[in-house]
Amino acid sequence: MQIDLDARLVRLSAGEFSEFFLGPSSSEGTPSGLWRAQLGTQWHRTLRSQVEDTTPGAFFEVPLAGELVRRGWRIAITGRIDQWLPGDPACLREVKTTTRELPIGEEELRALYSAYFHQLGIYLALLSTGDLQRPDGRTAGEVRAELYFIEVSSGLAQVVPFTHDDERRCEAQLERLCTFLDARLRSRERLRSLALRPAFTNWRPGQETTSADLLASWSRRPIVFFEAPTGFGKTGVMLEAALARMRQGDADRLIYLTSKTTGQLQVMTTLGRMTATTDGGEASLSLWRMRPRQEHCVNTLYRCTPEACLYLNGIEERWPESGLSRFFLVPGHARDLPALREAGKAARICPYEITRAALPFCEVWIGDFNYLFSPSVAPVFLEQPGFDPGRTLVVIDEAHNLPSRAADARSHVFSSPDTSAVVSLLQGQRAPGPLTQAWDAWSWRLSCIKRTDTFSLAYEEDLSDQLRDLAQRTQEYPVDTAAWPAPLLEAYWAPARFAAESKEASFPRLWWAPEEGRLLATCLDAAAAIGPTLRGFAGVLLASATLGPTEDFRRACGLEATPGYDEAPPASAEPARPERLGKLSKRATTALLKQLHTGASLLRESDEQERLAPAYVQAHAPWRAEAYRVAIDVRVDTRYQQREAFAPDTAETVCALVSAAPDAFPCVPAFFPSFAYAERIAALCSRTNIRIALQPRSADTAALERWLDICLAQRVALLLVLGSSLAESVDLLGGRTSHAMVVGPALPEVNAVQRAKLALRPGETKEQAFRRVYQVPGMQRVNQALGRLVRAPGQTAHVLLHCRRFADPSYLTLLEPEYQHAQTIAETSELGTWLTSTHLRDND
Repeated sequence: MQIDLDARLVRLSAGEFSEFFLGPSSSEGTPSGLWRAQLGTQWHRTLRSQVEDTTPGAFFEVPLAGELVRRGWRIAITGRIDQWLPGDPACLREVKTTTRELPIGEEELRALYSAYFHQLGIYLALLSTGDLQRPDGRTAGEVRAELYFIEVSSGLAQVVPFTHDDERRCEAQLERLCTFLDARLRSRERLRSLALRPAFTNWRPGQETTSADLLASWSRRPIVFFEAPTGFGKTGVMLEAALARMRQGDADRLIYLTSKTTGQLQVMTTLGRMTATTDGGEASLSLWRMRPRQEHCVNTLYRCTPEACLYLNGIEERWPESGLSRFFLVPGHARDLPALREAGKAARICPYEITRAALPFCEVWIGDFNYLFSPSVAPVFLEQPGFDPGRTLVVIDEAHNLPSRAADARSHVFSSPDTSAVVSLLQGQRAPGPLTQAWDAWSWRLSCIKRTDTFSLAYEEDLSDQLRDLAQRTQEYPVDTAAWPAPLLEAYWAPARFAAESKEASFPRLWWAPEEGRLLATCLDAAAAIGPTLRGFAGVLLASATLGPTEDFRRACGLEATPGYDEAPPASAEPARPERLGKLSKRATTALLKQLHTGASLLRESDEQERLAPAYVQAHAPWRAEAYRVAIDVRVDTRYQQREAFAPDTAETVCALVSAAPDAFPCVPAFFPSFAYAERIAALCSRTNIRIALQPRSADTAALERWLDICLAQRVALLLVLGSSLAESVDLLGGRTSHAMVVGPALPEVNAVQRAKLALRPGETKEQAFRRVYQVPGMQRVNQALGRLVRAPGQTAHVLLHCRRFADPSYLTLLEPEYQHAQTIAETSELGTWLTSTHLRDND
């Protein structure tokens, strides 16, 4: 659906019109409907063959296009009629398949398949305008219409004529569409007159100039990289820029993505404050925070299929009388999960479907990365009625995680126990033989897989072929999966998802087995999916405190080349040789001119390349320049092979920092590359009189924050893990500690995936590959952790980088500029001097 609000014009297909529905849906969200589509295609062909033999002059797949006018809106429809049968009058026939046993009462069929009647009705409405002709070129004249239902299992047919009541229902569908279009128009008018309050009551140094720079860059370039330190207030700065662009008409919707729950809540709070009415009323901007489907579930057992869930079955019929549209149509109505669950339970409607129904009426959508970059989740956003990427702004916070998150969403796991359980269920249900045999063969193959880091190329191709064949059979044969447990349902559709994704783009993958009977197809680089997705939007803002080397991040997001400019032009056939020397044929002349460029055309191409290239904006934070005092402890080597030898020195250093910490900030965080390393040092420190607090391995964010809040008030060595939520998400350390320690760069674990990534780009040197795969992500974690120590003007931190590798230029240059001017500590006495000087500085 394409909406032009200025021209009051909407373009959509007949299928989109017929299925247009503003409310929840009982669709399963799985590829399970594909086998029905394939059976439908088969029955279409069979019936066409029969009609061709018995009805001369029939036409098939007749294209139809036209325009209707309703309530001041021009509605342009395109479609294709299944069959046009000759007669007086001629007959329009739509052929549809059903899994229900036929015959069924006509009114029941109309209730079950109202979209089919809407589709037929819109064809008749287009023909009634008088502008269309018959397939043979003659005036259409009077026509009648009918639905031809075929039962897929038996081929039994039932014909239902199109009536005046069906015509009225089609007109009602047109009214619903116009009502939605009117709502979109009101939304735009509301955006144009949006009164914005400043994101900050008092601007910090650098915020105001950064805000102006960001808006100016984003107005010129569609994609902007924005790097701002933790605590800078980049959420408010980015929202100001996005809302300003929406108010001036650059976009109609904003999608704000961040993987942090706390970040999503902060966006909600900031937006509410910025868009509140001047009289203290409700916000003038409608926004919705998307949470995962399973969090909405009110059932004891999560089985999200219409057959297994009474909150999904028949949801479309219950919705109009439920009154649940109040959640998104009534300003100020509660939109939290408890309220949704309670209301959904009372009305017997899935709370998640209430959320999905709300999205078309909201100008701001807030959620996780998956809602744009996971193939199985993205349709929740991308397939909403009227959604247009070209009129949508996207803000991605914590964007340094985007490449890995997008790759994870395209990685697949196949488990022998789950597959064996699927086979047992299929056999118990007496599923079709070819389907059960294909799954049994796949189960046997998985059971034979031994632990390995690599497979041969031929074996990988064999695995891919078998998965595609399994996906084909899974989609061809109907199976009742309503009572299946969610994990087995996921395993059952995993091959189909893999096959569909393989058609989308070619991703470099590592096939490996970390243990017997467990096969992984790990995506090594999702740039081929990220870049095209981002370039489809009106504007994209990628923000983080640590974007890393800009060129590395740009390449990881698939933005290193400008489409149509950087790629080589496709090869073309050599033009024919002219008959006489000095005289070119018209075709040869045209081909030659295509290869010539004037100075003006080259300048235009250069300007377009410059415009499409991502811009880079660095936040101004002058208060950070003197906030850090950093020292590099070159006495120790924390590489994995050397850790044990230097472990006593590391434990002694941790204790020394705790002893030197001032009474006002007695807690000293020490960041480690892994839990195992932290546990080893904790064991050594426990022999002293220094108290140790080791980060819990498993706890939710709220529990971790409570634990951290208690620890920060005590003289304790706080042992945290780099890359965990306490190092990258929780914002309690800023201004509550004066000393900190980082025990070595947090390089990724050496495993099969990292080794495969090293070999991903053959043109790189070993040093370049090591930097990309290990050093950049490792030092990114260090920068993330250190950034949380100073989050506001006036805060300071004394940081000890505990490993000689930090002094190596290849690591040092990857630190943020504030941390690079560091003192080197080569002797224990120098450490004591440094700690004494920092203590004196704190007292001053």
